[in-house]
Amino acid sequence: MSKIKKAFFCKNCGYESAKWAGKCPSCNEWNTFTEEIIHKESSGTKQSWKETDSKHTKSIVLQEVVSNEQERIVTKDDELNRVLGGGIVPGSLVLVAGEPGIGKSTLFLQDALMMHQLRVLYISGEESEQQIKMRANRINVQHDEFYLLTETSTQSIFQEIKKIKPQLVIVDSIQTIQSNYIDSSPGTISQIRECTAEFQRFAKETQTPVFLIGHITKDGSIAGPKLLEHMVDTVLQFEGDQHYAYRILRTTKNRFGSTAELGIYEMTGMGMKPVANPSDILINQKEEQLSGIAIGATMEGLRPLLIEVQALVTPSVYGTPQRTASGFDLRRLQLLLAVLEKRGGFHFGTKDVFVNIAGGLKVEDPAIDLAMVFALLSSYEDIPLSQKICFAGEVGLSGEIRAVNRIDQRISEAEKLGFENIVISKYNRRSETSKGIKAINVALIEEVYRTIFH
Repeated sequence: MSKIKKAFFCKNCGYESAKWAGKCPSCNEWNTFTEEIIHKESSGTKQSWKETDSKHTKSIVLQEVVSNEQERIVTKDDELNRVLGGGIVPGSLVLVAGEPGIGKSTLFLQDALMMHQLRVLYISGEESEQQIKMRANRINVQHDEFYLLTETSTQSIFQEIKKIKPQLVIVDSIQTIQSNYIDSSPGTISQIRECTAEFQRFAKETQTPVFLIGHITKDGSIAGPKLLEHMVDTVLQFEGDQHYAYRILRTTKNRFGSTAELGIYEMTGMGMKPVANPSDILINQKEEQLSGIAIGATMEGLRPLLIEVQALVTPSVYGTPQRTASGFDLRRLQLLLAVLEKRGGFHFGTKDVFVNIAGGLKVEDPAIDLAMVFALLSSYEDIPLSQKICFAGEVGLSGEIRAVNRIDQRISEAEKLGFENIVISKYNRRSETSKGIKAINVALIEEVYRTIFH
């Protein structure tokens, strides 16, 4: 009998070691090594996914390389095209991760069924054919060349791939796939790394795009070694709260486009519905004016969004005032309260402060500072702000309003939604003037306070 081979792997970076160590020499993390049973075939017996041997490659001078602009595969899903940078690049390996039950499988089954121009192979290691058929019936889209394979062994998968010759492959999920060349169980670091490497070789050699759907751990990071994110070309994060109907597809790595793009979907009984104009759903239409609400113009990638910022300021019942933020950085909130206390003379030190970004969004754009400040002041004074005014500006430590980027897109979005005034920094340089909306240029918070509340 052959001797059982064991190795230790770092859960954080995937570093392999023959013996256990308290500290990983690669990423310097402590207590991350786990033992796994492996059995690697010799290089002579290990077969590639192809039946024929790969041709011998040789080095080439950079000037001799012919650069052809690869034509992307444009899908019917505009939001997916946006986050991928304009469509699917042939030969790309895309990793999609998100919470369980968030809708990853539904989204990519739906998108695959709508790609009528491609022969698609959907590989599922988690669900039976009947379960996937039930979901496809709910989505109610027909595709004549959509093939379904419920298999976890890479050897069987690549045999089917050779027969079908698909133009797009979707793997749901990479943590359930196992390679015969390694004896450890599916989901372990060595299995994830080996299976991803096999799909990577297949994608690059055949120019077939492959989507890998993955799990995430309880702290929100992608399950498996960090090396997994380096091996793929694009990493998409599918976010959202199961209690909200809206989902966000965010790019965290993209070799073929911007990493700041964002797609918004609405979960319906018929599947995922792309949201073309998210500003409409993020601003609640109210019949009466309420204090503590301000509208801020933010950017997610190249997309302008108008979002509702809510604040509640109440006298503190306990000795230490509470500070609670949902969708907004708590330290940033404390900084803005300190600026208002020092520069404006508002006594927030004796008040409880609660802030929220409507719609379950998490915003990191500093241009939302100004809207947050005036939501706080509106609740503090208990005076409602006009529903026809919005804000776009970063607040500095001296109370000054700093310029923000892409101000023209922000103003155009506000004008499109019927706002009459937008408060911006006077240091913002605009390339175009909008006739339907008036820009109020200010330099300090005191100026805006006098303009709005007096």
